[in-house]
Amino acid sequence: MWKAILSPDFFGTILRSATPILFATLASAIAAKSGITNMALEGIMLFSALFGVIFSSLTHSAWIGLLLTVIVGGLIGAILAFFVLNLKTDEILAAIAINLTATGGTVLLLLAYSGDRGVSSSVRSVSAPNITIPLINKIPFIGQILSGQNVLTWLSLLAVLVMHLFLYKTPLGLSIRSVGENKDAAESVGINSRKVQYIALIISGALAAMGGYYLSGGYMNMFTKDMSGGRGFIALAASSMGGNTPVGGFLVSLLFGIAQALANVMQLTAVMPYEIILMVPYLTTLIGLGVYYYSQKKKRERLSGK
Repeated sequence: MWKAILSPDFFGTILRSATPILFATLASAIAAKSGITNMALEGIMLFSALFGVIFSSLTHSAWIGLLLTVIVGGLIGAILAFFVLNLKTDEILAAIAINLTATGGTVLLLLAYSGDRGVSSSVRSVSAPNITIPLINKIPFIGQILSGQNVLTWLSLLAVLVMHLFLYKTPLGLSIRSVGENKDAAESVGINSRKVQYIALIISGALAAMGGYYLSGGYMNMFTKDMSGGRGFIALAASSMGGNTPVGGFLVSLLFGIAQALANVMQLTAVMPYEIILMVPYLTTLIGLGVYYYSQKKKRERLSGK
């Protein structure tokens, strides 16, 4: 088992497993910075995984498929914003509605499009390419980890930098953070809070869509029922534990990537029942949240004591 854990493939699996969670974590972070909890990440990823297969197979292009899927994700984010901001629907209930719609709706859409039930056996996506990095691929061990990763994995890492610069170095990013911290104060200086939150949720939906596309166009080349597998909810936990910041979310996403990679190794070695192994990523989420909020509670107690 230890030999498998110390292998380059194990570390490569960490990056592959963390990629969809990282996209969704960034999506959660920007929504949270605007003052809205986007619990619809699971549904957006699921819809995007299906539309990624449909669009890329229709256009015979992974890039056009990705672009169209990101647009769909942004539209779902805008729909969520409309219900929450215009119709004053509870943001949690609106998100639950999207998630439940995605669970059955993706199966129905797949059946209507291809006749397949639950698995797109007759429709395959055009997979996003893997990237072989010259020179780095010659480096022992490290080259085996970094070279050959899917282009979407590298885009997720680039998105961390872009989102950090966007939130902390641009006027719009400042507006998003201002609205999230104090909407009334932001409006008092002329910021349109509704417009800013619309933009944040559209970006959030687009980022989550990239994570969904990776599942069916990078990690696999097909759609399967409920293939998001709770990653949207894990991303919510990762974002919270990372302080709703891009860099913090990236670090916590790697933690969940490690948990998933460990679960894969444990399946191969059969050290415990299969059902328990499947629980490892979700147990990691529960334990991580427990430790995080306990530390936050102690911190507040120390500050109040002073």
